[in-house]
Amino acid sequence: MPNSLLSAHDVTKSYFKGRRSTSWRRSAAGIEVPVLLGVDFEVGPGEFVSVVGTSGCGKSTLLHLLGTLDQPDSGEIHLGGERIDNLPARSRDRLRNEVFGYIFQFYHLLPELTAVENVLAPLMIRHGVMAYFRSRSRLRQESERLLDRVGLSHRLKHKPHELSGGEMQRAAIARALVGNPQILLADEPTGNLDATTGQGIIDLLVSLNRDDGLTIIMVTHDPLIAERADRTVRLVDGRVDPLSPTSARLAC
Repeated sequence: MPNSLLSAHDVTKSYFKGRRSTSWRRSAAGIEVPVLLGVDFEVGPGEFVSVVGTSGCGKSTLLHLLGTLDQPDSGEIHLGGERIDNLPARSRDRLRNEVFGYIFQFYHLLPELTAVENVLAPLMIRHGVMAYFRSRSRLRQESERLLDRVGLSHRLKHKPHELSGGEMQRAAIARALVGNPQILLADEPTGNLDATTGQGIIDLLVSLNRDDGLTIIMVTHDPLIAERADRTVRLVDGRVDPLSPTSARLAC
């Protein structure tokens, strides 16, 4: 794909399933479990790509590697033509805070913080304590604007246990967007939601892609959800299915 924004080249990843001794301490021995066996993947600027496949095929693993949450055993990850998987830890941390936005199936909101405080958290990390407090009024306004956009203007001061599943996912989306990321990585964003609520979340993602030009890579097990993307990539036995479509926006 010419002018790809984010790409994986011949990426492999295995995990080790350790055995336990009679003392319940993990022994040095273990079983290697290969997950990705040489994956090539690319996404262009402003594209919305869904990644599908059976459980355990490596969908989430691929997403984590693309977003530098993990590192491949071999192969390379490139962002805008520059390799990023081998960067120092601090540089990868910066990418996760400034370039990538993440949405997870289980929300991962901090339970002691309100919705607006959860959205502000990435900005506090980015700016540091002193710079954050100097700009906190402006940053809070931006966080409130995003919560309003995702339909949570009436829930600013509510903590996660006071929100529904759909509301928690919307708060998580606002948190992912507050740093103005180039790429949004969504791992089963509707997996814990009923069909109606899930469709509302996908409508929001489609709007972010088409109205704002946000690049989105979404893992899902639901073929109806996957069809809302520009194209779908299928993982089979640790590799990309060569029959996966490579282009063409699908009708919503």
